[in-house]
Amino acid sequence: MPTYIYETIPRDSSDKPRRFEITQSMSDPTLTEDPVTRQPVRKVITGGIGIRQGPLKRSTVVDKKSPAATACGCASGKPHRH
Repeated sequence: MPTYIYETIPRDSSDKPRRFEITQSMSDPTLTEDPVTRQPVRKVITGGIGIRQGPLKRSTVVDKKSPAATACGCASGKPHRH
């Protein structure tokens, strides 16, 4: 099960938010309050680790005869100026 990070939304602007982690199923509802302080909370979105399996493969093949490829003259083999 994934671990989610939540942060309290302090009622007073001088208070610092409290962050905590909780393990939940993906199908569990998002928390609306801190289980300890009962303050309202929001879910914190953080970066995760990406999982890559094997090398990246090129899956796009450009048809050099298509109008999209020849619009700039790239497929003609002639030098072009921008």
